Amino acid sequence: QVRLVESGGGLVQAGHSLSLSCAYSGRTYSRYTWGWFRQAPGKERECVAAINWSGGETYYTESVKGRFTISRDSVKNTVYLQMGSLKPADTAVYYCAASITTLTSIASRYNYWGQGTQVTVSS
Repeated sequence: QVRLVESGGGLVQAGHSLSLSCAYSGRTYSRYTWGWFRQAPGKERECVAAINWSGGETYYTESVKGRFTISRDSVKNTVYLQMGSLKPADTAVYYCAASITTLTSIASRYNYWGQGTQVTVSS
């Protein structure tokens, strides 16, 4: 079992930045794919960014390209999502997730999930 704990969410004004962290522990597996998902009220959960086990491949949904950056620190067992130029449309609960498959944006292919952290962007 893998335990994921997100932190860093909060209320921020449009145009500002916010950084999320996901600390993971438990069953170690060196080749997890890591993803950040978000879910706004009444909307489906979507993958905003993902990174493969080596950090050599990344995925970003179109709406966050150039604004968000996903990274991982295997020494600190932490995955990060740096969010810049935030917009009210970015308001959602953000979840960290781990998958034993190759790089994917499909939620059903992720095996472990955190509890989520709320990000609210005011206009």
